[in-house]
Amino acid sequence: MGSLQSENGVNFSARDGSRFVDGSNTRLRAGIANCLEFLVDVPTYVRSPEGSGFSEVAPALKWQISPIPGKVELSAVFGAALPTGSASVAGRGAQPYLQFPWSWELRSGWGLSGMLTEFIRPSDPTSKLIAEATFVIEKKVTERGSLFVEYVGDYPENGSPAQLLNWGGPYRLSPNQQVDFHVALGINHKRAQLHCGHQIFGTFR
Repeated sequence: MGSLQSENGVNFSARDGSRFVDGSNTRLRAGIANCLEFLVDVPTYVRSPEGSGFSEVAPALKWQISPIPGKVELSAVFGAALPTGSASVAGRGAQPYLQFPWSWELRSGWGLSGMLTEFIRPSDPTSKLIAEATFVIEKKVTERGSLFVEYVGDYPENGSPAQLLNWGGPYRLSPNQQVDFHVALGINHKRAQLHCGHQIFGTFR
C-alpha cells in the first residue's frame, strides 16, 4: 500500500517477413490498500504492415487473493480498454476484461504459471466474447536468467480457436532492467506462423 511503480518495454518482432514495433508499453501501478492496486496501461504506439497508431487507455483494479493452499499465488484483475486509440490498432468501443493470473514456485528453480482471461468486445459483430488461456513452465538456469515454454490459446465465442506455442527466456541486466527473447509457433491454421521478438523492459520504483 502506498507504492507507485512504472513498467516500460519496447517490442521488436518479425513475422512472415514483416517487421513490427510497439512501445513504450507503459503500465502504472499504485498500491491503494493491502493486496489491492490500481493499474493503468497508457497508449502504446504500434507500427505494422496492417496499420499504425496508438492503442487505448486501459485502467484496471488488481486484487491479490493468495497465497492459497499449496503456495499458489492467485490474483484477480478487472479492467477495460477505453476507445481512445486508433481503430485499426485497438478496435472499436470499450472492451472490458476479467483476468485470473496465478503462479506456483516449485523446487530446484522450476515454476508453473498461467492466466485465464475473458475479453468482452460489445462492438465486435462476430465474437463478442473471447476466452484466453495461458500455461507456462519455467526453469531458472542462472541467477539472472531463466528459460520458459508457454502455451497460449484464444477461444472466440464464434469461430475456431487460435493456439500458439511460445518459448524463450528473460535475462535481468539489473534489478530494474530485463531483456526477453522468445520464438512463437502457431500450432493450428489460425496461428500457423513463426514469430520472433525481443523486449527491453525496465521497472522504476
